[in-house]
Amino acid sequence: MDQRIADLLTLLELEQLEVNLFRGESRDIGSPQVFGGQVLGQALTAASATVEGRIVHSLHAYFLRRGDFNAPIVYQVDRSLDGHSFSNRRVVAIQHGEQIFNMTASFQVMEDGLDHQIQMPQVPPPEQLGDSGRPPREILDRLPERVRRSIEAPRPFEFRMVQPIDYLRPQKAAPARQIWFRAVGRLPDDEKLHRCLLAYVSDYFLLDTATLPHGASFLSSTIVMASIDHAMWFHRPLRVDDWQLYALESPSASGARGFARASVFARDGRLVASTAQEGLVRIKHTN
Repeated sequence: MDQRIADLLTLLELEQLEVNLFRGESRDIGSPQVFGGQVLGQALTAASATVEGRIVHSLHAYFLRRGDFNAPIVYQVDRSLDGHSFSNRRVVAIQHGEQIFNMTASFQVMEDGLDHQIQMPQVPPPEQLGDSGRPPREILDRLPERVRRSIEAPRPFEFRMVQPIDYLRPQKAAPARQIWFRAVGRLPDDEKLHRCLLAYVSDYFLLDTATLPHGASFLSSTIVMASIDHAMWFHRPLRVDDWQLYALESPSASGARGFARASVFARDGRLVASTAQEGLVRIKHTN
């Protein structure tokens, strides 16, 4: 197994401290705080560990404080409901005695019903696009050390962007883009695991979409960005070790906040998930 995948799976293997109480380790990926996708994935793993015979179909989360990647995170699960078809869980993530994150997730017994979906955008297949998870070496060498370390950190997913990005000279563009992604290695056949991993990777690129119409970049020293909330809906079975198309758009930015939403399509065109996020997008004014 690819070491990056093995490390990611280890990251999602939480230690059970007591009934409804779990502890997860953190990773330094070069950012100033714990990667939001890590907390999402671990919180969903904790909630899933308390549910039998049902699969997550939605989650709604808030990022309250920056996480410290030098310390573990404790996840406390409240078993809010176990009904005939649905279960509901509330998860609170605690670090240094304070809540840094909370999430509510809903689980459902698998059943049939009405079925329709929107169409997947017509884009080039991933084989026609280069690996674009990182900028070229000549651009990397010109970035600040803090930013370069974050970009160069090993990633368990590969990304291929339909629209190329100029990291140093961003141009104003429509608030929409499409990105193919998949895990860098084969994963176990476990639907719960694939949904937790989709939660992890869904935090990449989402909020950045809100900066596209303004020619701004998360690399700029004059812009501050941070996730505030994150929601996901899981529609159909999925595998994150097969190519998925992330179709993102940002309908609005206002009040120092940016809003973005996205559809996740499997390679065969099935809509497997939807996600949305609002985050802080604040311009630092210099005298």
